[in-house]
Amino acid sequence: MSGAALGIEIVVVFFLALFLLHRYGDFKKQQRMVLFSTLLAWYLCFLIVFILPLDVSTTIYKQCKIDHEEHVTGPTIGPQPPNQTAANSTATPRMSPVTQCYKPWSYIPDGIMPVFWRVVYWTSQCLTWLLLPFMQSYARSGGFSITGKVKTALIENAIYYGTYLLIFGSLLIYVAVHPKLHLSWYELQTIGITAANTWGLFLLVLLLGYGLVEIPRSYWNASRPGHLLIKTYFKASKLMTEKADAEENLEDVMEEVRKVSESIKYNHPLRKCIDTVLRKCPVDYQEKLGRNMDDYEDFDDKQNTYPSEKSLVKLHKQVIYAVQRHNRTRVQWQILLQQAIHLEDVAKNETSSTHQFVHSFPLPESSSWVSRYLYTPTVEWYWLCLLKSWFYRLLSVILTLFSVAVVWSECTFFSTRPVLSLFAVFIQLAERDYNYLYIEMACFITIFFLCTCVYSTVFRIRVFNYYYLASHHQTDAYSLQFSGMLFCRLTPPLCLNFLGLIHMDSAISHQDKEQTAYTSIMGSMKVLSFIANGFYIYYPMLIVILCIATYFSLGTRCLNLLGFQQFLGDNEMTSDLIDEGKELIRREKRKRQRIEDGENRRREWKERYGNSREEYSTRNRSSHEMKETSYSDSVTPSGTRQAKYSRGSGRGERDRMELLQDAEPLDFSADTLTDEGLDSESGRHTGGRYLSMSSSRSRIFDDV
Repeated sequence: MSGAALGIEIVVVFFLALFLLHRYGDFKKQQRMVLFSTLLAWYLCFLIVFILPLDVSTTIYKQCKIDHEEHVTGPTIGPQPPNQTAANSTATPRMSPVTQCYKPWSYIPDGIMPVFWRVVYWTSQCLTWLLLPFMQSYARSGGFSITGKVKTALIENAIYYGTYLLIFGSLLIYVAVHPKLHLSWYELQTIGITAANTWGLFLLVLLLGYGLVEIPRSYWNASRPGHLLIKTYFKASKLMTEKADAEENLEDVMEEVRKVSESIKYNHPLRKCIDTVLRKCPVDYQEKLGRNMDDYEDFDDKQNTYPSEKSLVKLHKQVIYAVQRHNRTRVQWQILLQQAIHLEDVAKNETSSTHQFVHSFPLPESSSWVSRYLYTPTVEWYWLCLLKSWFYRLLSVILTLFSVAVVWSECTFFSTRPVLSLFAVFIQLAERDYNYLYIEMACFITIFFLCTCVYSTVFRIRVFNYYYLASHHQTDAYSLQFSGMLFCRLTPPLCLNFLGLIHMDSAISHQDKEQTAYTSIMGSMKVLSFIANGFYIYYPMLIVILCIATYFSLGTRCLNLLGFQQFLGDNEMTSDLIDEGKELIRREKRKRQRIEDGENRRREWKERYGNSREEYSTRNRSSHEMKETSYSDSVTPSGTRQAKYSRGSGRGERDRMELLQDAEPLDFSADTLTDEGLDSESGRHTGGRYLSMSSSRSRIFDDV
């Protein structure tokens, strides 16, 4: 099994990253380089999370072999260096040596993990600090050529790169001035890694403090359908405002595109730029804003003022943003509407005495045997109205206990005598019995929970309209790449923090133990002792303050005071938005109900009169084929209409007349026209009441 577990996890993690990218990105419309860079960033970060437990179990096995050799050969004779003596004096006592070390089932041979971690780490760092910021500006640029987009990306990233060079230069000056430190390539590399991890740890504690409280609370609120329905009404009101604003913004941008398209003629040098902008517009607008080929006016006419290429670049950027925002809000509104209808159905069915779930609108028939035989209406009622709430409450309690354990361990992981970190206690207990499977599962669950708290916050946060991860393929290229940057910057400090929680990082715990291969690429943090012994230990304690602030929703209340409406149960503005959202959902339900009723009436009409219509059309068509005549109407010079018969007409004329005879004449009254309008599928009027459904229907064809 050597290396098999590593290979399996590499493949599984790739498909996991591909699935998430498919959920949030759009494979058909977005650029291939954007998708590839985002997939690579997500894949490398998830790979670190999944492979690190295997590194821990392999390191424990190596430590066992070292202890066994020292037990057999005896301790090293001779004086030890002073720093080694000090390290041993503060280290925790080792486990009692054993006569045999059991190799873990997922053991990775020597020499593989250091190379693997070095490739993964430096590739992710190149992505987050060099490639992704550049591609982010490149994808958002409105330039019409590769050179223009590259120039824009370089200008936008000048300040961005200058900030990091300032931080790195400050640390470099500190090491150069320090009398006891001498710069080398190894130490210079350690300074760069420390600077990147320090920046990531700042953001990591903020996101982790929010996720540790919000994730358990979100599941607890999900166990209350009434509370969830009220919050959905609130979201519907805000989303409708955003949707209307997006539609208005798109109209304004399209109007500006129309003016520019009319001013720049077909033979103008900038016409190709206008064509590029038009291709980014929605299809219905493209038909209206087609190329102006009617006017052959010379573009050198001095009476006309033409826009510059710089203004067209700005317009191109506005079109991309407006179209993306409009499509996103439209899709999100349909999803939120479906959620609101579902929650209303759950609220109605909770008091049902038949214990069968009834939907307001019939669901499409599914061919799956699971829905037909297992997930029946009775099973659906017990799950949605009874069991689901208790399941979410139990899950919320378990996640709360995990959060408490993480907060306690973050405040005490530096203590090695006694061991106060709960995760370190669990790992050391399993280490005594060399239960590698338990060690890997405990490490994986712990680091997976930490990553869930951090990554879910990345997926939830929204920086106005510039960064927003929206599901159902509605995330733009800028947000996808920004998320990849955050993942690559947050994952290394998160893994170092996890190794500190389980006392596997000697730079923090100061224990004389075998180091993991992951920490070997980080170098010795003793080069910057004030960070290793100060910042990395005491800064994570701020997570307590952040958890308290999140529990009392201090950030939400501050945003609400600044004018950003947030969901607060005891706020008057929140109540008004809830009422408005409830009315919007009710209006959409009435509209959907009218559409459903119209479809039912059409279906009933087809079932009742469809067979007789087909029989009559067949009989009428055969009789006219036997006559071999064609009928056509002509208008005389006096304006009267007369019938003209002719023999031997062409086959095309007979086919045309047969189609006319198959068409069913419809008589409807304009007064009875309802909201259904036209049936786009059948091409017939369905909004009015058909007079042909009366008893005289069989006689209206007598004159044909």
